[in-house]
Amino acid sequence: MPLFVCGADSQGGLGYMIQQNLQNAMFLRGFDRQVATVVTQVLVDRDDPAFANPTKPIGPFYDREQAAKVAEEFGWSVKEDAGRGWRRVVPSPRPRRVIEFEVIRHLLEAGVLVIACGGGGVPVAKCEKDKIEGIDAVIDKDLASELLAELIEADTLVIITQVDRVYRGYGTPEQVGLRRLTAAEARAMMEAGEFPSGSMGPKIDAALRFLEAGGREVVITDPENLTAAIEGTSGTSITV
Repeated sequence: MPLFVCGADSQGGLGYMIQQNLQNAMFLRGFDRQVATVVTQVLVDRDDPAFANPTKPIGPFYDREQAAKVAEEFGWSVKEDAGRGWRRVVPSPRPRRVIEFEVIRHLLEAGVLVIACGGGGVPVAKCEKDKIEGIDAVIDKDLASELLAELIEADTLVIITQVDRVYRGYGTPEQVGLRRLTAAEARAMMEAGEFPSGSMGPKIDAALRFLEAGGREVVITDPENLTAAIEGTSGTSITV
């Protein structure tokens, strides 16, 4: 199957599991609230520079001979991945529009909990007469989430990751956890190379975009500290 169809399948399957677990959890606690999963398409630009330089590794590892074979057979781009073998690489273009954002907004206004933009959304691009079609790519999940939050005019964006908060000097003996940051402080640290592109970088980028678009606050934390972070006693809070 094309990669964009695999993405839609993943959205539906994982969305179903999250939706069902949320429904069961609320039922056990006496909450009467509906949950819906929206298989979400995200528009990208065919002229995005990412299409000329695919960088996102996906799928299984191959040895050099296998990689050359699948590259020729399917027209894939393949690259060596950190000395572990060869993998297919695909573009990671910037999200431009969440196609279903009006549907999502209507559901939210009706009190429905919405699961959307799974995996960054299904990448689509315009074709003839402004129709859209799927395109093989992987959209950054943080940027897709930020765009959706911006479109539905959310006031707070919560980003869940693998660490309890943002750190200065992460992974070094001098690392320091940051409880609060202004957008200006976060931007200065990012421009100084404090947040690598493969880890915290996209999250800080998304946070800054959200605040620039009128958002009130971005919270970054891990699942274990989510409640405390929302209450303001853990995680990292980034504000204007």
